[in-house]
Amino acid sequence: MAHPLKHVVIVGAGFGGLAAAKALAKSDVQITLIDQQNHHLFQPLLYQVATAALTPAEIAVPIRHVLRSQDNVKVMMDVVTDVDQTSKEVQCASGQRVGYDRLILATGARHSYFGRDEWAAYAPGLKTLEDAAGIREKVLSSFERAELLAREDPEAAKAFQSFVIVGAGPTGVELAGAVAELASSVMRDFRNIRPEDNRVILLEGGPRVLPSFAPKLSERAAQDLTELGVDLRLETLVTDIAEDRVDTNQGPIAARCVIWAAGVQASPAARWLGLDAGPTGHVEIDETLRPEGIADVYVIGDTAKYVPDGSALPGIAPVAKQMGQYVGARIAAEARGETVTRGFRYKDAGALATIGRNRAVADIFGLKVKGFLGWLLWGAAHVYFLIGFKNRLFVVLQWLWSYLTWQRGVRLILNASTRLRL
Repeated sequence: MAHPLKHVVIVGAGFGGLAAAKALAKSDVQITLIDQQNHHLFQPLLYQVATAALTPAEIAVPIRHVLRSQDNVKVMMDVVTDVDQTSKEVQCASGQRVGYDRLILATGARHSYFGRDEWAAYAPGLKTLEDAAGIREKVLSSFERAELLAREDPEAAKAFQSFVIVGAGPTGVELAGAVAELASSVMRDFRNIRPEDNRVILLEGGPRVLPSFAPKLSERAAQDLTELGVDLRLETLVTDIAEDRVDTNQGPIAARCVIWAAGVQASPAARWLGLDAGPTGHVEIDETLRPEGIADVYVIGDTAKYVPDGSALPGIAPVAKQMGQYVGARIAAEARGETVTRGFRYKDAGALATIGRNRAVADIFGLKVKGFLGWLLWGAAHVYFLIGFKNRLFVVLQWLWSYLTWQRGVRLILNASTRLRL
């Protein structure tokens, strides 16, 4: 006799949510997938949109298109505001309430300012296409403002040619390298500003960049950044951020463009479930990827905190994807009336980070690779995980064009408020 499980609600169409939906493709259940955007975003390449290397369309694809051939899925573009566990319903901003037999929360995370949310006005983070577009316009507008000021007020112009990235994890390192290459490549198009006045400063509170990588790869990444001209400042803590400066424990830095890449804050899923959460808001889950005492709700991806062997799994795409596949398979088995005893086991394939042209570090199945070979591996892995042949083709062509010509083709400033504010 089949289990009376008919409706699965998935909140979030990131790597985890989509993997769960696809794992349920042949299951006798109906699925409602809710996301506040209409597209799935390939976040690992988001920094390339922010630095004018790729367009949004090359790293995003409509959710409905991805699932168009899966008849048991209905997609809703809405914002989830709460979960009623008593009535087993998801409440949405539109006023709709969606009932569920099983609920999968794959709602991701945002950047955290460690209690200083007022810094967001001056130091945007990078999690969405809107974030990337805003950062791109901020960076490009800084060069334009510096060009206007260079003759009359060279010192003021230098502040607009100073770019500070806070946090030296993979996102911060990749951003620093990309901004340094962008700053170098745009110089031929300006007449007043000088290349030697460009400064890209990477701040890290710890003793090394890429702290989750092996020490030798971290050292190589630091060397590559330095060779690109990045001013790497370790054990440097930010104490305040204003419109024209960043204050640190090592002194102030005059800069008009600051990008935040330090720390994350999980979605409000813990509050929806009535759970106590730590300062980062993550929901603690067991090996079945459920919070303790809640049998019909799964929490996966960046929203979750799973500690299988003394250290929490990282908030990266492969973790979310494998979690989604596990939960989907588990619910499918349950719908068939089967008992599932196997817990989730993450298969770690390694980690990659690129520092710039011909420069990357990779730890793949224990094999540590750096330099040009690491860069090729990084590119191949990212193209492989992109959804859709068109996206893969366009990204490869754009990378090839940029590699051969040293040009970035998306240097457009479209937001009038950005121009006026700078």
